[in-house]
Amino acid sequence: MSDYPTALGASTAETITLLGHDLAADVMGEVGFGELAFWLAARRRPAPGEVRVFEAVLAALADHGFTPTAIVTRLTYLSAPDSVQGALAAGLLGGGSRFLGVTEDCGRFLHEALAGRDPLPSGEAGWDELALTAVRERRERGALVPGLGHHVHKDGDPRTPRLFEIARQEGLLGPHLSLFAAIGRVHPRVLGRTLPLNGAGVCGAALADLGLPLELLRAFALLARTAGLIGQLAEELRRPVANEIFLSVDRATRPIAPEPYPDGGSHG
Repeated sequence: MSDYPTALGASTAETITLLGHDLAADVMGEVGFGELAFWLAARRRPAPGEVRVFEAVLAALADHGFTPTAIVTRLTYLSAPDSVQGALAAGLLGGGSRFLGVTEDCGRFLHEALAGRDPLPSGEAGWDELALTAVRERRERGALVPGLGHHVHKDGDPRTPRLFEIARQEGLLGPHLSLFAAIGRVHPRVLGRTLPLNGAGVCGAALADLGLPLELLRAFALLARTAGLIGQLAEELRRPVANEIFLSVDRATRPIAPEPYPDGGSHG
């Protein structure tokens, strides 16, 4: 008979275990959801300071207004009110390179820039030099620097300094956050303009400093946004706007003649 070992949930007729603990006796009512989510992913129980930083990240990413993810969740619920899971899934599927995915992209970018750096810079000048190298390499490749810029917070994302502050208070301002801060200082020398360090980017840096798997950084952003999308649905139940959004587009439709693709439509 096959054997499938797991450190996660397992059941007998009398008990349920999770992460090696009795779920009912040791976890329920004893472990907060943020702590549990961290524990499940890291396979180690986080220290209180790590929980505070992690939950600050979740709060930062939970909701940011009528983003595409929020709008599509409301519209899907309008179309299929019998499928809450479909509405939530529709919103989560929109977590990509422009919204939410920046958390993963920034964490990976910083991690790659730090790879093989031993010892790490010890002062601001050293971090600035490393940041300049990282930004220049991205610019030479014609790629954007993840974590820079925001479509609303042009003069500074309020989430960014707060997360730096919390990480510093908990002694968890590590190399990824240090490099991200340096990128904020030096990027105008390379790009010729000043852009804010955005909240999604600083969240990626903070999660990487917590030692969480880079492959799961976007998953944590999606975990946070799930709570926000539930909030969007709760508001839609009380103050519905999805039908108005739908009608505003439907009534503004303007028929035009079809235009061929520039290459003759070869998109097989």
